[in-house]
Amino acid sequence: MEIKIPIGPQHPALKEPISLRVTVDGEHIKDVDIRLGYNHRGLEKLAEQKNWVQNIYVMERICGICSHSHTTCYVQAVEQIQGLEVPKRGLYIRTLVAELERVHSHLLWLGVAGHETGFDTFFMYTWRDREIVMDILEIISGNRVHYAINSIGGVRRDISEEQKKLILGSLDTLIKRTEYYANIGTIEPTFVARLDGVGPLSKEQATSLCAVGPVLRASGVANDVRKDDPYAVYDELPFEVATATSGDVLGRVIVRVKELLESYKMIEYLLKNIPEGPISVRAPRKIKPGEAISRYEAPRGEDLHYVKSNGGDKPERLKVRAPTLANYPATVVMLKNMFIADIPIIFAAIDPCVCCAERTVQLIDTKRGDKVMRFSELRKMSIDFYKKMDLSKKGNLWKL
Repeated sequence: MEIKIPIGPQHPALKEPISLRVTVDGEHIKDVDIRLGYNHRGLEKLAEQKNWVQNIYVMERICGICSHSHTTCYVQAVEQIQGLEVPKRGLYIRTLVAELERVHSHLLWLGVAGHETGFDTFFMYTWRDREIVMDILEIISGNRVHYAINSIGGVRRDISEEQKKLILGSLDTLIKRTEYYANIGTIEPTFVARLDGVGPLSKEQATSLCAVGPVLRASGVANDVRKDDPYAVYDELPFEVATATSGDVLGRVIVRVKELLESYKMIEYLLKNIPEGPISVRAPRKIKPGEAISRYEAPRGEDLHYVKSNGGDKPERLKVRAPTLANYPATVVMLKNMFIADIPIIFAAIDPCVCCAERTVQLIDTKRGDKVMRFSELRKMSIDFYKKMDLSKKGNLWKL
């Protein structure tokens, strides 16, 4: 007999609010419905009320782990509209922080994979080494989470010779330990047995469902914005696109470990070949009219920012398509025909960030037509809603 099980929006296995309605027959998953909309923050609408510089910090707060990804994607679009040419040294530093952020994100994810499979020693090892990367980011930018390194026209901070030597020394430690983790993650019997064959996604399914990032590359598709549509200085960097052919959660582990080793090579190359010169150019307060789409290979996959300027000191429109949203259709396919116990690790395998995927809200009034709410209106509406809502009445929680 088939029954429907609600998972979320609050659930021990989900760190952020998302709702799954899972149709099961015994322990087998027959169908999945992903329900979004529990984490709207109105950032896209807020961006229309902030100037071009203020929006760098708004974009940074789309996601804590991918903060540099979103700011780089945003400033690239603004620079494209204005026709700014960023100095080569600034691009090298921007790319350096990008790859350090990828290392930080992948080590975090490997720890989560270990935790979800009961391999907590692996979790503690990788998160210990993640601290090394966060320390390096603090040395470069002064911050451990929101690095605030980007500016329109370049970067805010230069890097010294002493900092380069310190980072290269820390890199040696990370390389040795990641090689050890690669051995554990692909050979340790219980870990491999738990992930092998779980959450399968064929090459054809991954392509047709427009999956992105490690999810796509683990199904044998060598698609990476850094290689296919290079930005910053990726066209100068020696690296290979990491892929796997198994198309399961184990393949997604392998891809991320391979990407860590490739990132170390790129970081070393950037530090040893960084050119002399300025790190930024001056940008005007008002950006000339125009529009642009910027692409960026975030740790989770392709990030897209659409920016439109009407010639003022604020954007007329800013639209973000985060990689998590792009991977939701593939997640539904990965979950089907699996077991209920597989849900946490399959969902974790896309490295979901719900606050990345949900940023703005549009209300539709059938009598008056569409109405896009201002940030202040949305906040007032939410306050009034909870004042009127009597949560003590049975069933009201399910209506939220």
